[in-house]
Amino acid sequence: MSADRRFPGWVRYSGIGLELAGATAGLALVGYWIDSRFGTTPWGILGGVVIGLVGGLYNLVRESLAAVREAKTEDQLASTEDSGPKERGGNRD
Repeated sequence: MSADRRFPGWVRYSGIGLELAGATAGLALVGYWIDSRFGTTPWGILGGVVIGLVGGLYNLVRESLAAVREAKTEDQLASTEDSGPKERGGNRD
């Protein structure tokens, strides 16, 4: 069993929002450190927030598109399993 099949899709993708918040907060802290180190207030923190948002949103969109592709594949597999061989109608007298 593969690692991505251990949990349902909603569990695997529930942390995407936390990743966005974590990337933004982490890079904001790096920007704050740059501001305090080099005296570039407020540009370091603003740059960190912007880079964190862009990176986090990129990851969010990438994971969302992967979830959509996976859902389409699962729907196609389910529809082919439901439509098995059909019996031919007709009278056999």
